[in-house]
Amino acid sequence: QVHVVESGGGSVQAGGSLRLSCTASRYSYSSYCMGWFRQAPGKEREGVAGFNSDDSTSYTDSVKGRFTISKDNAKNTLYLQMNSLKPEDTAMYYCAAIETRGFPCHEWNGGRWYVDFGTWGQGTQVTVSS
Repeated sequence: QVHVVESGGGSVQAGGSLRLSCTASRYSYSSYCMGWFRQAPGKEREGVAGFNSDDSTSYTDSVKGRFTISKDNAKNTLYLQMNSLKPEDTAMYYCAAIETRGFPCHEWNGGRWYVDFGTWGQGTQVTVSS
């Protein structure tokens, strides 16, 4: 079974920055498609950022220009650099991973593929105070 672990959350003031990391592991030779999600109290889970099949990136509108997703395939690690944080970014941030087994990652499309088939981590809390 795929094991997914997020880290890097914390409490910051508005305007601050955080960098989240997510590592997926199962076998040493495995590779993964991965994406970032968040869920604020009382709200539905939201796809934040992910990669498309051509390795281009997609973001939800509210984080465009402030968040940057990146990855290190050799380490099976996904990152989310979050700058200019706002109180409305406060949420539990989750990473989802799907073992590729030779097939390309699906288009991001808000992360629907991951919602249906992904393995999820425990999440890392991000709190932004005004």
